[in-house]
Amino acid sequence: MVAAAPQFPRTTASLGVLAFWGAMLLAARRYPTEYDWRYMTISSLVYADRNPDGYLWARAGLVACGVAGLCWTMRLVRKERQPRIARWPVGTRVLGVGYLCMVCCALAPDRLAGIPKSHEFLALAAFIGVCIGMVHTTFKTLERSAPSGRPVGIPRLGAGILAAVPLSPIVLAALAQAYVSHALPELPWVSLAWRARGVSVYLSFAFWEWVACAVFSAYMVVLSRVTLARG
Repeated sequence: MVAAAPQFPRTTASLGVLAFWGAMLLAARRYPTEYDWRYMTISSLVYADRNPDGYLWARAGLVACGVAGLCWTMRLVRKERQPRIARWPVGTRVLGVGYLCMVCCALAPDRLAGIPKSHEFLALAAFIGVCIGMVHTTFKTLERSAPSGRPVGIPRLGAGILAAVPLSPIVLAALAQAYVSHALPELPWVSLAWRARGVSVYLSFAFWEWVACAVFSAYMVVLSRVTLARG
C-alpha cells in the first residue's frame, strides 16, 4: 500500500478522462433524439433544455475531468517548490485555470446572477486555458527531456511540432467555420440538417470540437504520467 501511494496522482488524470468519455456516452444515449457527434456539439449534451434526461451525466463527466486536471496541476505546482526540480512555467497555472473553469462551467446554474452567456464564457475560458496550458506544458516537458535540457535545431523543431498538435483541430475548426460563413452563409448552425443536406463532415465545427477533446484527452493522460514520473 505504501509503495502504491506515489502512483495515485499519475492515474488520476487517466480516471478523469475515462469518466469524461463514459459520462458523455451515457448523456448521448439519453438524448431525446438521435445524437450524431459529427454534426452536434458538446453543448447539446450539457444543457438541460436540450438534453433533459442526460445533461447531468454530461456535467458530471466535465466535473470529473476538471477535478482530475486540477489534481494534476496542483501536484505540478508543488513540484515547483522543490529546489531539486526546475521550476515549471506559467503554463502550468494557465492549465489549472482552464480545468477550474471547466468545473465551474459544469456546476454553475444555467444563469449566473443575471450574467448573460455565463456558461459560454466559462466554457470558452476552459477551452482556451486547457489549450494554451497543454501546448506550453508539452513543449517544456519535451525541452526538459532533451539530453542537454535545451534542444536545438531539428529536435527543437520536433518538440514544437508535437506541442502544437493540440492546436491543429482548433485551427481546422476555425478554417472550416470561416469557409462556411463565406461560401455557405445560408447554412444554419451545425446540426443534423447539415447531414441531411450532404454537407461534408470536415466542415462541421462539432466534428473538430470532438476531435479536439480526443486530442486533449490523450495529451492529458500522457503528460500527467510523464510530468509526475518522478513526483
